[in-house]
Amino acid sequence: MILDRIRKPNDIHRIALEDFPALAEEIRDFLIHSVSKTGGHLASNLGVVELTLALHNVLHFPEDKLIWDVGHQAYSHKILTGRKEDFVSLRQEGGLSGFPKRSESPCDAFDSGHSSNSISAGLGYVRARDIRKKHYQVVSVIGDGALTGGLAFEALNNAAELKTNFIIVLNDNRMSISRNVGGMSTYLSAIRTAEYYTGFKLAVTKGLEKVPNVGTTIVDTVRRTKSSIKQLIIPGMLFENMGITYLGPVDGHNMRQMMRLFNEAKRVEGAVIVHVLTRKGDGYGPATLNPERFHGTGPFDIKTGEPLFPQTAPTYTDCFSEEIVRLGRENPDLAAVTAAMPGGTGLSLFAKEFPDRFFDVGIAEGHAVSFAAGLALGGLCPVVAVYSSFLQRAFDQVMHDVSMQHLHVIFAVDRAGLVGADGETHQGDFDLSYLSIVPGMTVMAPSGGKELALMLQASIGMEGPVAIRYSKEEAWDYPGSKPEPVVMGKSVLLRKGSGIAVLAVGSMVRTAYEAVMELEREGIRITLVDVRFVKPFDVERLEELCQDHDTFVCIEENVRRGGCGEQILYYLSRVHPNKRFVSAALPDEFIPQGSIRSLREKVGLGKDQLVKTLKDLSA
Repeated sequence: MILDRIRKPNDIHRIALEDFPALAEEIRDFLIHSVSKTGGHLASNLGVVELTLALHNVLHFPEDKLIWDVGHQAYSHKILTGRKEDFVSLRQEGGLSGFPKRSESPCDAFDSGHSSNSISAGLGYVRARDIRKKHYQVVSVIGDGALTGGLAFEALNNAAELKTNFIIVLNDNRMSISRNVGGMSTYLSAIRTAEYYTGFKLAVTKGLEKVPNVGTTIVDTVRRTKSSIKQLIIPGMLFENMGITYLGPVDGHNMRQMMRLFNEAKRVEGAVIVHVLTRKGDGYGPATLNPERFHGTGPFDIKTGEPLFPQTAPTYTDCFSEEIVRLGRENPDLAAVTAAMPGGTGLSLFAKEFPDRFFDVGIAEGHAVSFAAGLALGGLCPVVAVYSSFLQRAFDQVMHDVSMQHLHVIFAVDRAGLVGADGETHQGDFDLSYLSIVPGMTVMAPSGGKELALMLQASIGMEGPVAIRYSKEEAWDYPGSKPEPVVMGKSVLLRKGSGIAVLAVGSMVRTAYEAVMELEREGIRITLVDVRFVKPFDVERLEELCQDHDTFVCIEENVRRGGCGEQILYYLSRVHPNKRFVSAALPDEFIPQGSIRSLREKVGLGKDQLVKTLKDLSA
């Protein structure tokens, strides 16, 4: 196999160009078989095999810097830089990351995970390169979906001032996770339809370059001229008008064409965009037909594409999805907003039933929040469904545009707490901390799917901003009874004991319940409280418990700093300084990848660790 000859960075330079198509198919076959066992991001990686090969052909690692926006399409890059054998541990604890990671290889120039930042990072590399008088190439690869993010436009505006080379590869597959929306998507579609231009431009360039002595000079002059051939054929080119050279579009599965354009791009004195058209899921039928399903997949059967371990019980996201549709039928003012993730956040059903009240704003979380503020001012009740780690990107808008005006915007914060295999960039470890400091914000954490539905229902009648944070896991419900109605700022007493009280937040209620029940079977009775409201916190309940409890344990899937436990400790230290307090929370660090259960045990949030802690405290 040709792929066996790739063992370290730059081995590709010893592969003959005529062998590249076969190598591409070997990589694609390897990816399908590997990801079918471990799970991972498949469709996006299958779409950039040829693109990655073409880039590696014209670059040298680790001297040159290749920055992948988001980074979930960098599997081929990892293979070509000598990490093929590590794919057996892809996204597993202590194994190969599903994203570029500088600690993993010097060939990974930037730790990725969130979108729209690759141009900014690349521009920083370019400026540093020039100041230090280095001569390496800098290439940022950004998808058409990520290009909808405001940070990308800010960087493009800055990059237009460059007088030295910076290559931006626009990987245009017409999708982010779901199909792209908005003006940029429409604009790129118009460019794609002008395919005659690509062939014509390449033919003219190739012909001019053959002119003895002056051909290359003419090409460079035309490229730098505003009234170039391209402007005559496609007037008003956005990137060119900004001052950024535009090359393409080019077939992202034609390696020779891409290599020709990349080499041409390396000669540009300034920022240059190479527009590459790829097909997400290319080469594997199920992924091509359903790229959203294979964006991030668990292990699957290669022949059918069906998951080997299908989800059986409903997740918190499923419960949210069902309830927001039901509430949408009752409330004509209820609207839903997503930042390019209708499927992942559970809004696809709402979008189908209420298309006029559903808004996908693209990968633009800050805009999503300010847009929701406008909806609220216009009389609607907007629900912004977003992953916890992605809401971090809109913190200023939450604080300034929503909270400062005390607007009634509901934040459905999905993937809160540990998320597992995606690792540091996707763990939702900080939302209780950063949301709790927002003035006027109500912060809730449901212990189960039924409680989530009750909280969503209750939030519609509340005032000001409201956040409901919940896990990505299968939904759990306290056994044996229907959840109590949601009352503003009130917790729920689940088990009554004495001496020790466990105050559990959201996803940790299940862990605490299982631990408390195990201790009850051993004759140790522990009080268990479902906190429900992190803000406002139920001080009355805490004061009541202080009458016959001397020890308090708060367990939460959030960093200790700024979490629910700190609120409890602050109150006790002022009002009841003689009480003993123990915090079971996430450490003040970024949590790496691994299974959720394993990570919880590793950081001390597993059931067995809680049982031991409570036994020690009761001794």
